[in-house]
Amino acid sequence: MSDLLKKYLFEARTVRVQSVRLQDTWKQAQSHQQYPEAITRLLGEMVAASTLLAANIKFDGALVLQIQGDGPIALLVVECRSDLSLRATVKVREGHDVPADGTMQSLLNAQGGGRFIVVLDPERKVPGQQPYQGIVPLEGETVAEALQHYMKASEQLDTRLWLAADDKVAAGLLIQRLPEHGGNEAGEQTPGEAWNRALHLAGTVSAQELLATDTDTLIHRLFWEETLIAFEPMPVRWFCPCTRERVAGMLRTLGQAEVQDILAEQGKVEVHCDFCGKPYLFDSVDCAGLFAAASPHREQDPPTVH
Repeated sequence: MSDLLKKYLFEARTVRVQSVRLQDTWKQAQSHQQYPEAITRLLGEMVAASTLLAANIKFDGALVLQIQGDGPIALLVVECRSDLSLRATVKVREGHDVPADGTMQSLLNAQGGGRFIVVLDPERKVPGQQPYQGIVPLEGETVAEALQHYMKASEQLDTRLWLAADDKVAAGLLIQRLPEHGGNEAGEQTPGEAWNRALHLAGTVSAQELLATDTDTLIHRLFWEETLIAFEPMPVRWFCPCTRERVAGMLRTLGQAEVQDILAEQGKVEVHCDFCGKPYLFDSVDCAGLFAAASPHREQDPPTVH
C-alpha cells in the first residue's frame, strides 16, 4: 500500500488541514544511507514537511527545502515535486560527531550562520526565468518552527506544522489559514474563530501520536466535532533519477586513463549517487566496455580479467 497525503478543508473553507505519514517512502530514503539518530529525525521531519508544502504548489516543478549549516551538519536538502515524488540528502562535515541528542540549532546553527532556503523551480520556464528562492535566518528550535517563520515572512500565511520522525516513520500535520472570501452565514464561525479553533484542536497532537497513528484515525481524533471537506488522497513516493547509465556517462567524461588509474589502485570503480547514496560498481570488464562502447569502430584488445 502506497503512502498517502490527505487534504481537508473546514466547512467554511477558511482553514486547510493536511496530514501525511510516510513508511515505505521513508524506508527507501534510508535504504542506501546509515544516518545517526539526530540526522534521521531532522531529515525525516523535512521530508514530511516538503510533502505537505509541495501538495499546494500550483505548477509542475519542484519544491526544494534546504538548510545550510555551520555546525556538524553542512547541508540538509529535500526535493519534492508536484507529483509528490521526492528525494533527500545530507552532508556532514568530516571529523564532526553528530550526537543523538543534537538539535537543529546545535547541529546546523552552532555559529549563528545557518540559513533556511526554499526554492520553487518550475519545470517549464519561460526564457530567462530563474527559480524563485527565498532565504531566511535559521530561527526556531525545530524544523517546524523554522518553516513557520519562513511562511509568515514570505507567504504572509498563518501556517502551523507538527512534525515527527524516527527510523521507521516520517509524519506531519499542517493547518493553514486561507484568505477570506465573502461573508459568513448567520451562525457560522468567523474566519478568526475557525482558525483559533483549528489551532486549539491540532495543538493537542504529540510527536508520538504522529508516528503511531494512521492518518484517518488521527484526523478523526483531532477534528471529530468539525465538518471537514475531504479531497482525493495523493500518493507519495521516493524517486531519485540516478541510473547506472548516467554514472557510466560520468565515468566516460573522466577519461580512460583516469578510470584505469582508479582500477589499478582499488581493483574496481565504485560510485555512490551524490544525492541518494545508491552504490554503482564497475569492475575491469565493465570499465573496458565503457570505452569500447564510446568508440565502436576502433579495434581494441579484449580486456584482461585478473
